[in-house]
Amino acid sequence: MEKHSIILYILLGILVTNFIRVLPMVLIKGPIKNRFVRSFLYYVPYVTLAVMTFPDMVLATPTPLAGCLALVVGIVAAWKRLGLFPVAIICCIIVYLVLLSAAICPSLSSSIGS
Repeated sequence: MEKHSIILYILLGILVTNFIRVLPMVLIKGPIKNRFVRSFLYYVPYVTLAVMTFPDMVLATPTPLAGCLALVVGIVAAWKRLGLFPVAIICCIIVYLVLLSAAICPSLSSSIGS
């Protein structure tokens, strides 16, 4: 790949990224009054974070079962209004215990998937 084409691609990426950020500011002058649009824009960051995070929660562990169990326990812990740090610690402990049980009891290892 030639050097000038790499620079062109980088400049094009910068242009597209800035265009996406500047375009709403140019098109929308006043505050957004539509309740549906405001609600939609309020939840966009949470949905984006969830879409990027949840698959990794399951796939980051050696076995998908450990990730799924940690995800379910983490949802329950968060539902009980625990903070972010305690939920993360609880999820780590769940993954550790599932993997430890698979290492101690090899017959479980085949059912867990490692």
